[in-house]
Amino acid sequence: MASDSIESKLESLGIVIPEVSSPAAKYVNCVTVNGLMFVSGKGPSGQPHGKLGSDYSTAEGYQFARSTGLEILAVVKSALGTLDKVKRVVKIQGFVNAMPFFEEHHKVLNGCSDLMMEVFGERGSHARSVFGAVSVRDNLPIIIDSIFEVE
Repeated sequence: MASDSIESKLESLGIVIPEVSSPAAKYVNCVTVNGLMFVSGKGPSGQPHGKLGSDYSTAEGYQFARSTGLEILAVVKSALGTLDKVKRVVKIQGFVNAMPFFEEHHKVLNGCSDLMMEVFGERGSHARSVFGAVSVRDNLPIIIDSIFEVE
């Protein structure tokens, strides 16, 4: 695999990885143990505030999840130097800040899942969990944590 293959793919897809953001509290962005990188919960860029089902639609939530996926990739790239060292996306776990009646959490998290498949192809296929949350930090619409198998 060429050292720039994922970067070339990102460019061809028009996907721009943002600068890595700092943790929101007293933790680190990621920890790698035995070939697994655990990425701390990240939220969407721009720090939007509000709940799915009242402030935002499912389609908007999908875009927030995609944006959060880009934030996750920024952490991974910063830690590894290149996304080419990702062997597999292992798990994506989303916490959707939603109204009690909201039932489309899975459609929201598809924004991140679809991004991982676009970027990594078959290596982007992953296990997944999604939960509705009564509240999340900073009233973000979604927070996603993730696990990657890395070189």
